[in-house]
Amino acid sequence: MEEIRFQATVIHWRGPAPFFFAPLPKEQADEINRLSKLLTYGWGMIPVDVTIGRVKFYTALFRKDDTYFLPLKDAVRRKAGLTAGDTVSVAMSLRPPKA
Repeated sequence: MEEIRFQATVIHWRGPAPFFFAPLPKEQADEINRLSKLLTYGWGMIPVDVTIGRVKFYTALFRKDDTYFLPLKDAVRRKAGLTAGDTVSVAMSLRPPKA
């Protein structure tokens, strides 16, 4: 699939399980939403291959507040040197779920 590039500000979600995310800009979220029925493996999760700097990883986007959130696991954040409030440049590819 085509690569999607965007910048986002890393946020900290203090919910029951604290986590860090990069919310997608509206334009990219709208495009992913249009394709979501072809890509989701359930609960609206969209699998993606992601590159941030030199760090590459596989994860799944989830829909919230009219956008998608890109989860940033601790291992990814440590390798990329990211924390809440940082601006991150993301390159990602949507893909069918892993079997």
